[in-house]
Formats: sequence, C-alpha cells, structure tokens
Amino acid sequence: MIEIDVGLARANFTLAVKFTAGEGVTALFGESGAGKSTVLHLVAGLLKPDRGRIVVNGTVFTDMAAGIFLPAHRRRIGYVFQDALLFPHLSVRQNLTYGRWFTKAEPNGITLDQVTELLGIGALLDRRPTTLSGGERQRVAIGRALLASPHVLLMDEPLAALDIDRKREIIPYIQRLRDELKLPILYVSHAIEEVARLADRVILMAQGQVKSDGPPQQVLSPKAGPGDDRFARASILTTTKPSYDPDYQLTQVSHPAGAITLAGRLLPQDGPIRVVIRATDVTIALSKPRELSIRTALRGKVSAISEPLGAVVMVEVELEGGEILAAAVTRKAVDELGLGEGDQVHCLVKSVSIDDRLMAIKD
Repeated sequence: MIEIDVGLARANFTLAVKFTAGEGVTALFGESGAGKSTVLHLVAGLLKPDRGRIVVNGTVFTDMAAGIFLPAHRRRIGYVFQDALLFPHLSVRQNLTYGRWFTKAEPNGITLDQVTELLGIGALLDRRPTTLSGGERQRVAIGRALLASPHVLLMDEPLAALDIDRKREIIPYIQRLRDELKLPILYVSHAIEEVARLADRVILMAQGQVKSDGPPQQVLSPKAGPGDDRFARASILTTTKPSYDPDYQLTQVSHPAGAITLAGRLLPQDGPIRVVIRATDVTIALSKPRELSIRTALRGKVSAISEPLGAVVMVEVELEGGEILAAAVTRKAVDELGLGEGDQVHCLVKSVSIDDRLMAIKD
C-alpha cells in the first residue's frame, strides 16, 4: 500500500497531491507538465517535498513534519525509465544482477530464474544490450528493477520510446507483472490505450493536482474527460463474450448497446474486455443505416453537445447500458441533422479502426 500526501512548490509549478494505491497498476495520467513524473521522483526519494508524508507498506519514506526523509538507496524502489539505461559493456545477465550489489536480498525475493521466465529473456542472458531490440532492452530494464526486490515499482512512460510493434511486444509482459507479482505499481503515461490495457485504477492529474481518481472507464470517460483536445479524445467501453469468425477473420464482442466488430482475432475469455474507441472514429446516424460496410452500430441517446472548437463539435452519447461514447463531428453535420440532446441515435464505428492495441483483457 502506498500513501501519498505531499506538496512541492517551484518557480512556475506547484504540486499538491493526495492519494493511496494498492496492488496492481495505478496509472498517473494527464498531459505533459501535470506533475506525474514529479510524483514518482518524490516516492523514489529523488526529490524532497516541502511538506507531507509518503508511506509504503507501513514504512515511512518521507515525513517532513517529523524530519524523516529516507535516502533513495534505502527505499526498496524499482524504477523503470523511458530509456532502458543499460550498461553497454555488460552482458544482459550482468545488467540484471547489477542492482543486487547495492540492495540486500530478501528471503522471499524474486530470483533471476523467475525474472527471466516472467519476462521471456532467458535466451538473451549472454548478449550485450547493443544487440537487443528496443522492446528487449526495456524488458531487461524491468527485470533489473525487479531483481532489486522492490516494495513498489515505478514506471515512467516505459513504452514512450518504442514503436508500435515493440509496444505490442512488451505490454503482455507488463500485464504478467501486474497479475502475478501483486506489487504496487505506479505507472506514468499520457497514452489512453496503454492506460486502458494496464491500469486497475487511474489518477487523472492536471496542473499539479489530482483531478479525479477511479477505474479507467470512469475517470477517462468523455464526461470526466482529460483535456480539451477533441482529436485526442477517446472512450472506454466494457464488453464481454468474444466470438471469432475464422472465415472472415473478425472478432465480435458484446455490449448492451450492440455488438462491436473488429478485424483480427481476440482470444476468447470469460472476463470483461475494455475497448478503446477514438472520438474521430465514430459517426452519428439518426437511424440504423443499411447497405454500409460498417459492422458496428451502437444504440444510445445524445446526452451533451459541446461548444464548437472551430469546425468540430464533441457529441456525447449515453449508450444503452449507461456508458458514454464520444463522437467528434463537424458543426455543419450537427446543424444539418438537427441533432439535439435526448435524440436517439446510432453510433457507427469501422471495424478496421479497432485492433488488438485498443482491446484490454481485464479480470
């Protein structure tokens, strides 16, 4: 359990945050400059707050009123940065075990064999970092952090420097960490797709403060909405019961407002599946259209229409089942359709706009 209640003032920035985080992934989400990485630095002991307390698993890391500030090397923190920061002259095995020179091993701490199996890096142990792909280097960096027997794992945009294919490669390994190690993980990101796939809980930050706190579907819904950038807006819907059509290579998942179809295969499973749908990929229709290539048509009613941002208007639709789906449409389209709050509509989504990067299997 992590307990944070701290304040920090700098020339052009003031941070004042209070929250707790348990096992699993707690994502710190928000625009650049919101203070997300600053929170990690405070937990790690790389920065000293002006006031407040930080407690991890009952150990007081920081208590400014009591004059307590544990140095970074005594905090049992695993830290993963954007860049893997591996030593190029050492082998993967030597990089993995490097941190153990500075931390006392715990009796029930994770072993090298466990880390290599968990992260799939057993075949890399005798190689040098310069021969690895970006995704492989980042997995080694995560392994090195875990072998320090941390009480909490801090991940500061660990996928930001990776291309799409490398992100696809590494996300399943982070999911395994979350599900198998039961460590508290603070995960900084501004990518809604990553947060939807990985986070058990989201702390939405803006201008150094906590704006909202809760599950991804709630915190990142268009109604709660991070930021004002219509082109970056997305919705997270909860679906179930995936089925696969091998003839057409399409997966269909069930939602109270209708079936959602995507190209490609999603392995069947019993738990809920989060689907991220970008506002720019949603089309509004007043009636269910016929003779269209679009396979997904979700039923709902217009709950809000934003003030225009130039030519663009954000239409929020309350789907059957209660979730909110945002659609970015032109102001002219709203006027020509005579669209207003309370209107029954169909939200159309192209199957090819959703793939496995936008699907999050969560227990």
